[in-house]
Amino acid sequence: MRALLHGLLVCVGLWCACVAAQAPGGSAMGVTNVAADAANSGASVPSIVQATLPGVGAPVAAHSDAPMSAAVQARWDHIAAELRCLVCQNESLASSNAELALDLRRELRGLIERGQSDADIRSFLVSRYGDFVLYKPEVKPVTWLLWFGPFVLLLGALALALRLMRRTPAAPAPLTDRERERARQLLES
Repeated sequence: MRALLHGLLVCVGLWCACVAAQAPGGSAMGVTNVAADAANSGASVPSIVQATLPGVGAPVAAHSDAPMSAAVQARWDHIAAELRCLVCQNESLASSNAELALDLRRELRGLIERGQSDADIRSFLVSRYGDFVLYKPEVKPVTWLLWFGPFVLLLGALALALRLMRRTPAAPAPLTDRERERARQLLES
């Protein structure tokens, strides 16, 4: 266990030396001495790692984007409500919390801030993800089944229902003498 810890510290020390050597005014010796001093003092592994890498273990601040202007926010709301989350599939891009939706929202904001029109943004997303990304895809030969399929099925079901309702029921076959006699015996007993 001690050899594993020592190997880990050597790797971390070498990594820190490389990072410190790349930083302006950095001292590789100072960084590796911190790791060696922590290892020799019998400190715990988390404290050694934090001494060597001060950013490790510290709470990470949430990435917050600068607030959008009212015009950008209105466009963003309108476009994001018309786009489908590719992961959730039943939620709009604006309401989804999926990781891909967060990336797409960031991309959408960047496209709006670059001054692209709504049509350009939609065509970019459709070229990248297909018509599925739109809640209301364009009416074109590829999407005819999507747009007109339910109506065709409804008309077909109505035609079938009308045909079945207009069909005259077949008259039941008359009973034979033997069947009549059997029915009379059952009724009398």
